[in-house]
Amino acid sequence: MWLVLVSDMRPRKGDNMQIGSRRMRFVVTGATIVWLIGVALVRGGTGMSTSAAAASAIPSNKKAERGTVLSDACGRPGFVQAGAQAGPPPRPQMSEEAFKNVQVLKGIPVDEFMGAMGLFSAALSMCCLECHAPDWAADTPRKRTARKMVQMVETINRTNFTGRKVVSCWTCHRQSDRPQVTPSLDVVYGEPIYWAPDDLFQQAAGAPSPGQVLDKYIQAVGGAERLAKLTSFVGKGKATGYAGSFPSPAEIYVKAPNQRTTIIHTEVGTKTMTFDGRAGWLASPVTPVPVMDLTGGELDGARLDAELSIPGRVKQVLGQWRASLPSDIAGRPVNVLQGTGAGGAVATLYFDVESGLLKRVVRYANSAMGRVPTQIDFDDYRAVAGVKVPFRWSFAWVSGRDVVELSEVQPNVAIDAAKFAKPAPAVPR
Repeated sequence: MWLVLVSDMRPRKGDNMQIGSRRMRFVVTGATIVWLIGVALVRGGTGMSTSAAAASAIPSNKKAERGTVLSDACGRPGFVQAGAQAGPPPRPQMSEEAFKNVQVLKGIPVDEFMGAMGLFSAALSMCCLECHAPDWAADTPRKRTARKMVQMVETINRTNFTGRKVVSCWTCHRQSDRPQVTPSLDVVYGEPIYWAPDDLFQQAAGAPSPGQVLDKYIQAVGGAERLAKLTSFVGKGKATGYAGSFPSPAEIYVKAPNQRTTIIHTEVGTKTMTFDGRAGWLASPVTPVPVMDLTGGELDGARLDAELSIPGRVKQVLGQWRASLPSDIAGRPVNVLQGTGAGGAVATLYFDVESGLLKRVVRYANSAMGRVPTQIDFDDYRAVAGVKVPFRWSFAWVSGRDVVELSEVQPNVAIDAAKFAKPAPAVPR
């Protein structure tokens, strides 16, 4: 899910992984503008010079004219997937094909490129207009500096870590446009800041086995027999953006084992997020491409989201399961499991020790500038055809946060296959 917000997602002192305990550096209202380093979006067709790019950037597609116009607010979208036709998926659009004046970060899919943009924004607590001029194609001092920083980070990782993404923008900046050189004694002697671990871990001695935790989870939601009888559901409710933006009507369509579509009717247009069991897309009035494909780790993440909607196959959706020592969320003990998807993406799952229910998922997608996190917190479980389903969840990523609250859920309903097909481009209001 993607909203038109930019938020400070870093935990404050004493947060101790509490759900929703985040502070806001600034909130962006209205539609999103994509923050691109040295980039202006290309209009449909060919022959447009770099200097002709307008402030209302229009994505390009040489096969079809696409006229989605983005407003001049600060923010970024973020999440997309690859085509679902039979046979091998089509080649995803590359960053330099979708955007103008890309001088670094070439040769990567658009969704990975946008994930990198989100990492830049999160690390610096800055948005589009703090780097871009009204003429999006024009270079600015900050854009030129950003390119140098990208090359510096790549050199550090290549020279010292055999190319692994060990150092990132966040490593030094931590929400400041300039890395802090001198230690702050208030920080040194103040209350420690809790940083949730993002490391890959191995099975910890003394931790419960992954099988035990997953078995308890399956029983907690209703058991394997009831899960097998829940073949689909349709939910309706509302979605609210970070810092309480206007609630928007929301719909969710789920079909076992792994199809899911979420539709949010925002004030700027309808946003549709779909995974059809193999491929997925995001259609939004505020994305740089009217319908974006998910690839790589983001595709793995969408598959995981769909599988966990009716989690009968939770043991199979990830592999290489391992358990860490128990932790806590908002003061409640949780068992911590980690697994790896077929494409190599990693997800960490947190299960309430007492109830066995899933409380949080943190999943990571690789990008050219490091791992891009997505965090989903689940709450308000209610029985639907004998299976406990979360009626409230918070979906946070480097560019914002949605909170979805369902008011009604209908189980085992027939869902038109078209609901899981590639969505049409969104029309901005």
